[in-house]
Amino acid sequence: MSELTNTTRAPYYLILTGIPGFEGSHVWISIPFCCLYTVSIVGNTTILAVIRTEPSLQQPMYLFLSMLALTDLGLTLTTLPTVMPLLWFNIRKMGFEACFAQFFFLHGFSFMESSVLLAMSFDRYVAICHPLRYATILTSKVIGRIGLAIICRCVLAVLPSLFLLKRLPFCRSHLLSHSYCLHQDMIRLVCADIRINSWYGFALVLLIIVMDPLLIVLSYAFILKSILGATSWTERFRALNNCLSHILAVLVLYVPMVGVSMTHRFAKHASPLVHVIMANIYLLAPPVLNPIIYSVKTKQIRQGIFHLLLQRKVY
Repeated sequence: MSELTNTTRAPYYLILTGIPGFEGSHVWISIPFCCLYTVSIVGNTTILAVIRTEPSLQQPMYLFLSMLALTDLGLTLTTLPTVMPLLWFNIRKMGFEACFAQFFFLHGFSFMESSVLLAMSFDRYVAICHPLRYATILTSKVIGRIGLAIICRCVLAVLPSLFLLKRLPFCRSHLLSHSYCLHQDMIRLVCADIRINSWYGFALVLLIIVMDPLLIVLSYAFILKSILGATSWTERFRALNNCLSHILAVLVLYVPMVGVSMTHRFAKHASPLVHVIMANIYLLAPPVLNPIIYSVKTKQIRQGIFHLLLQRKVY
């Protein structure tokens, strides 16, 4: 079989896969996908609009929430251009360069989601354990630097894996097992030594996928210690309630992430449908559920949404 690389002049493509076994029902399956994408885009855009227009929400907690909403919006807009055309029009071909671009943004925004949740756990730690110093520690300048550090961290994490993959020849089947370009999916098509890629991927898992949840758990250990030292049950309940939205957002991200990892590790011979469903849950659950969680659990966001809707009715 002739060797295929992304540097070849011939118009080579990768073939995307929809929902295995349900190809004839893609139009019907597109309805719930369209609803989920709509909820994600409308929900996260609303969160951003509320935080931008409400002066009372120009606080560290809500600035971090706006970072999370931007990340979720980016993740949604990265997969939408390939998922919906495939389900609606059966457009399955995707050029190499376009696939690598989607690979970069998809994994970049996934890592960014984890990084933002880690930053938000630090925000909750400072707010509960050092309330008197909260405003002096998390100034606008510090939050800006944290945001810049998150972007640099994610770009520097994804770029090496992108370049390591691009240098390798693709000479196996062009068929991907998902409707978007994932690293673990594309690496299967390579017919060369991938040990460097595997070791880098393992290091990346340790530095981000393992370290971020551990640091979040550590921050909540300090928060719990501080809460248990509070004098009244009312103060304890208020402190825990302030953290509940963030805890739910962490679970929404990391539970599907662990599920996807376990499926790839221990259920390699499971039905392709299982892998596709797990991957879709991992990529769609956080962008869809996070705006709902913060809209329901955060009073200030609810009030901001009502104000925004009332203003539009007036005009």
